Amino acid sequence: MNKIRIMLVDDHDVVRTGLKSLLSVESDMDVIAEAVNGAEAIEKISSVSPDVIVMDITMPTMDGMEATRQISKKFPDSKVLALTVHEDKQYFFEMLAAGAKGYITKQAAGEELVSAIRAVASGNVYLQPALARWLLDDYKRVNKGGIPGGAGQQDASADLEVLSDRERGVLEFVAEGLTTPEIAKELDLSPKTISRHRERIMNKLNIHSATALVRFAIRTGLIDVE
Repeated sequence: MNKIRIMLVDDHDVVRTGLKSLLSVESDMDVIAEAVNGAEAIEKISSVSPDVIVMDITMPTMDGMEATRQISKKFPDSKVLALTVHEDKQYFFEMLAAGAKGYITKQAAGEELVSAIRAVASGNVYLQPALARWLLDDYKRVNKGGIPGGAGQQDASADLEVLSDRERGVLEFVAEGLTTPEIAKELDLSPKTISRHRERIMNKLNIHSATALVRFAIRTGLIDVE
């Protein structure tokens, strides 16, 4: 089995050391490089070819946002996952616009980070479920509250039938912004089981991002946008 090749980019040694220790126990992951800022990360990418770059945002010399912009253009095969202290809408949307394939805060559980890395490595987008409310609010603003009930709801409802009752419940919690550990607690299941449910939901619906999951949940009426 090919391991996920990971680069850690953070200007704090203690953070990189902690992350490396956390990820070292995962049999499908390998931390192959580290960098203290975006400029150093860009210098190293061509020689180490990471699958996933776990990127801090606020760093000296070159911050994570500019580094992400350059990486997404120069090294599209290396996917950036933002890992930051900033639980802030502006950083969130700007990092996604820069090309990040995932966004998670440093307050998240280790299990959440591991799930995020796997999702990004497999070509999906991972947004920390607790931040899904921002996407929901933005979607409501753009659509002026016009959904659910608009065009396409019937088709979306038909798609919903492919999910089991358990998967519908997990999807509802994801769209409402609960984290994987919180969903696990609500359903009295393990976080790993919730992660597997989430993967099956995406595969069944042919949906490959948290944004699309939220939109699907709105269209089907699983969550109330009023």
